[in-house]
Amino acid sequence: MKNKRFYYWLLTGLLSFYMLFAAWFAETHQAEFTGRMGFPAYFRVELTIAKVLGALVLLFPQTPQRIREWVYVGFCICMISAFIAKCNSGYGFMEAAQPAFSLLFFLGAIFLLNKVNKV
Repeated sequence: MKNKRFYYWLLTGLLSFYMLFAAWFAETHQAEFTGRMGFPAYFRVELTIAKVLGALVLLFPQTPQRIREWVYVGFCICMISAFIAKCNSGYGFMEAAQPAFSLLFFLGAIFLLNKVNKV
């Protein structure tokens, strides 16, 4: 049980850092987000705020499991949307596959969350 809990928190920490980095990247590379992908500027701001809040919520151990699950679901929807947007914006395969690859880690974290909290 301790191994599952350790791996869950390790994966959660890495994924939270990843989402914080993605939020920072979207803010510092605004031209790519609004120009190449065609999103409006206000959507970038909304997405950045949601990523930061979600990542911070995941890092607090007192957060209830149900809220954690919904944060992970929101991040999964974000990764699916990013994959679709990159496929339709002319990105290469490796650039477009990155969100899909990240999605696998989020699904793994949801699986570990359910395993850790079953006992």
